[in-house]
Amino acid sequence: MDIPELPRRLYTLGEEPEAHNSISYHTDNKKLHTALREALTDAEFEELKESRLGVFIKFKEQGFGWASRLVHYLLSLKLDIKKKYEMWCLVGPEPARFSLLEFENITGLNCEYIEDLETPECEVTPKMVSFWGMMGVHLEAGPTTDQIIAALKRCGDWSREDRKRLAYLSIFTGFIEGRKFSTATRATLARLVMDLERFENYPWGRVAFKVLMDSLWNKDITGCYTVDGFIQVLQVWAYTAIPGLGASIGSPRENSPSPPILAYEGSRG
Repeated sequence: MDIPELPRRLYTLGEEPEAHNSISYHTDNKKLHTALREALTDAEFEELKESRLGVFIKFKEQGFGWASRLVHYLLSLKLDIKKKYEMWCLVGPEPARFSLLEFENITGLNCEYIEDLETPECEVTPKMVSFWGMMGVHLEAGPTTDQIIAALKRCGDWSREDRKRLAYLSIFTGFIEGRKFSTATRATLARLVMDLERFENYPWGRVAFKVLMDSLWNKDITGCYTVDGFIQVLQVWAYTAIPGLGASIGSPRENSPSPPILAYEGSRG
């Protein structure tokens, strides 16, 4: 049987760009996590960890070892495909795929399809205007990570619901959007937090995946570069996609916690 021809490599074998510096990213903000932990009661923090978005908090608490060189190596092995939301890397003789399916399996996040994913309808109410004012954020913008940290430090007398909203926005800015700490997030998505149940059940996995893949699309990796979004998932994908790699350098955790994003200690480098 004929073996189908693979797409060409983006970089010629033996001429892959070297990893000059560590990849810059924004989803490991110690100040954000510390401010969040100090702003919530023990019960509120545990409730957040057990929520549908709690995997991000659990991941942060584990102190995952970021291996920038490994992720850069994977990106240097990409095949030239035209699908923006799939990435194929030629690892040895076999190509490995990273898509929404792999992202969902690794993170356990809600990745279901909905229409108008990034522009959901959300009415501006007096309550929303008040909450945005409490955060110190312009009504037409989503909060920055820096603004969330500042709000966390003064939210002690806020209602439990408002602290919960702020906690969810911490995850939204710090992991799902994962952009520069001073960059405003998207108001269309941030506003969903006014309906806590809707926010909790929104397909944030699909949003996070799209942020990451949009940032990686046509990324120039020949020099210093930055990736938005939850890039650490690519490292865990490497551990699961390349036989033996996770066991040899990923430092698997005992009893293989689920989802797989929590199953490795990682390795720095």
